[in-house]
Amino acid sequence: MSVQPAIDVRTHLDAVYRSESGRILATLIRLLGDFDRAEDALQDAFSAALQRWPTEGVPANPRAWLVSVGRFKAIDALRRRTRFEASQSDIAETLHGGQPADAALNDELPDDQLKLIFTCCHPALAPAARSALTLREVCGLTTEEIARAFLTSAPTIAQRIVRAKAKIRDERIPYQVPSDAERPERIGAVLTVIYLLFNEGYSASSGPSLTRVELSTEAIRLGRVMLDLLPEPEVIGLIALMLLQESRRAARVSAEGELVLLEQQDRSTWNQAFIREGIALVERALGTRRFGPYTLQAAIAAVHAEARTPEETDWRQICALYAALLTMQPSPVIELNRAVAVAMHEGPAAGLALIDALLARGELRDYHLVHAARADLYRRLGRRAEARGAYEQALVLAKLEPEQRYLEKRLREL
Repeated sequence: MSVQPAIDVRTHLDAVYRSESGRILATLIRLLGDFDRAEDALQDAFSAALQRWPTEGVPANPRAWLVSVGRFKAIDALRRRTRFEASQSDIAETLHGGQPADAALNDELPDDQLKLIFTCCHPALAPAARSALTLREVCGLTTEEIARAFLTSAPTIAQRIVRAKAKIRDERIPYQVPSDAERPERIGAVLTVIYLLFNEGYSASSGPSLTRVELSTEAIRLGRVMLDLLPEPEVIGLIALMLLQESRRAARVSAEGELVLLEQQDRSTWNQAFIREGIALVERALGTRRFGPYTLQAAIAAVHAEARTPEETDWRQICALYAALLTMQPSPVIELNRAVAVAMHEGPAAGLALIDALLARGELRDYHLVHAARADLYRRLGRRAEARGAYEQALVLAKLEPEQRYLEKRLREL
């Protein structure tokens, strides 16, 4: 095992943390049986790697090394306590005599991370707690990032996470994929969380970067694992939706890191392999006639993907798909998206009327995209003063720096 320069080791370790920390944490939770203990073990393992890898070299299997070190760090921490409860002594002995890390990593499908998602999405937990806990433990988002995504405060999110962990511990919620009989009723919550993970990667809730590729890549991987486990139409539809959206990643941001809207994107850079697979999966899900909202959203994305130019987009079909989606899943965000589609099909005045009706009901007033869409329709109608006011309101609410720069650019153009 060769020794690499310290700076290269640090870069490599950072990459391992971004790509593997979620899976390592999931395995440690299974081995240690406790969320907090596993989180401490994860940090101890990476600290040990930072100290040892520059001189010992990077191990052939970094994930197995980190799991093994984290596990034994946890055992040592337990044994250092001078007064054990009987249960703590039992835990230490169980951990010491457990299976080695390499065996733990070769566990049967589904993997530890999927088991962790099912645990975090257990029906005994409140829906808001499920999402917050999963985004924290599976996706590695900070409490502040989750709070911004849910438009609430960091202390509120922290309380939800603490209570959810306590409930899992106190009620001994099992760390496992549910039985065949239980899976159908549990699948909806899991798909919701996987899509939340994808969305945070595809369009980050805040920060200097528009996207976080490691999160969306992990969401697609977990979706494929779910498909192997349960090939239901909505699982198929969700993977199709993620692939079709991910196909546009390279075109969504310019070389300078600036936001590029759909109609301005270079469609030659779209990932055609993802598009072909996504469209095939959409057709497969629609053919079952048991599809749901994810499949309809994927069908909308497929219409965009099939258009060689923005002018060739079939906006009539997109409007019809959004109408069906609203019937199936009423949502102000879907109403906003439909309004934008109507504006493209029938003209900006028709879309603006729908958005104004949405705001009149008190919906989405703190959502920056509703004001950005309204501003764009005002601009297309030549109502410059109203467009400027709506862009300014959107700029106040926007959290992502690329979106802020885009809105500032639009204001300068006015």
